[in-house]
Amino acid sequence: MHSKTILIVDDEAPVRDMLRVALEMADYRCLEAENAQAAHALVIDEKPDLILLDWMLPDVSGVELARRLKRDELTSSLPIIMLTAKGEEDHKIKGLETGADDYITKPFSPRELVARLKAVLRRAGPSTPEEPLTAGGLVLDPISHRVTINGNPVDMGPTEFRLLTFFLSHQERAYTRTQLLDHVWGGNVYVEERTVDVHIRRLRKALTVDGHERYIQTVRGTGYRFSVQTAERV
Repeated sequence: MHSKTILIVDDEAPVRDMLRVALEMADYRCLEAENAQAAHALVIDEKPDLILLDWMLPDVSGVELARRLKRDELTSSLPIIMLTAKGEEDHKIKGLETGADDYITKPFSPRELVARLKAVLRRAGPSTPEEPLTAGGLVLDPISHRVTINGNPVDMGPTEFRLLTFFLSHQERAYTRTQLLDHVWGGNVYVEERTVDVHIRRLRKALTVDGHERYIQTVRGTGYRFSVQTAERV
């Protein structure tokens, strides 16, 4: 079983160090960010299993970042534990109203931190798909990294595989090229939007077996959508 990845967001390096040591001793993989912008980029690129988020950040507050993440369909299920100073009761209430899953008050013991973190992760369940993703006769197995159509193996490049994984996990919704770039290529990768079109063409070509390329549809003025329902009505 792979260790869970925790994103620590705090502008104070000593606090991040203390949290990282406590979590690494409990076999968690840690990422660190000192502000909301860096944290958001890591959420897109690394897809952590949980965020430890300090209320007070230098640019955008922790509660505002939590609000943004919970508003975005693609990050709304990401568990968040808010870190607050002792006595800031209104902060705790606002954090939970924003959608944070729990809060922990400084100072706290490493044992309490790990216990609360485990409880939130247990409630959240798995954050990445482990079961095969399907649509019609199309099956993508994220564990073996194989794609088949009606039992026949389908060859495709790694980018097309990631793109198909995203589409199968988010069917029946239209996404802009910018959204696809953020969630498939990553927020820190600078590529042109037309790159999406190139890989869409490659993916469609790979899915031509039994006409499965029709599931990837161009949405005029928006971008692309993966839809079995619409394709079956055509």
